[in-house]
Amino acid sequence: MPLIIASHDSLPYIEPAPTASELAQITSLITSALASSSTSTPHPSLPTLLPSTFTPAMTLELSRVASGLPLENGVDLSRYDPSTFTPDSPSTSTPSTSALSAAYTSSTHLSTRLTNLSLLSSYGRNAWLLHNSQLEELLRQLEESLMALRTEAEVCNKERKGAQVDVRDEMGRLEVRWKKAVGRVLEVELATEGVRRDILERQRAGAR
Repeated sequence: MPLIIASHDSLPYIEPAPTASELAQITSLITSALASSSTSTPHPSLPTLLPSTFTPAMTLELSRVASGLPLENGVDLSRYDPSTFTPDSPSTSTPSTSALSAAYTSSTHLSTRLTNLSLLSSYGRNAWLLHNSQLEELLRQLEESLMALRTEAEVCNKERKGAQVDVRDEMGRLEVRWKKAVGRVLEVELATEGVRRDILERQRAGAR
């Protein structure tokens, strides 16, 4: 969802649409009024970015991912596979001891995994259903709030449009009267200028 919702329904309904040249002039005026940093500076409505508090291990891992380096010193999964087990000290470990150690490690891993799967089988389904139910309830509340806001906006826009359409004829008549009044003012100014020039010419003729 955008941070600021712009609705063009608030624009006047009874005014003619601007032409291409007018739109180009408007865009030019807006561009000239914007600061040079408007494309790189965050919007004032955005909240202040909180400082990051990563642990040293997480900071090191983020640096590794940012550098594109491969993962090193991770968990060695080969010790859980008896077939790929190789003793670290062949001189001190016999094959039977190595196989027994690998089998014990694998048995412990499988036992822990079986315990986790049993817990998941017993309690995971209900926890998952409860979480889904909570998410569905939250989604329902958000959808109801969104629908109420949309309905309120539609009602407001319809009332605004109706109010503007109702006065369209009156606005047209007032615009015609305004144009006529401006024309008469110009006519008066032209007549006044003509009279002023006539007076000046007579004064000059009398002075001769």
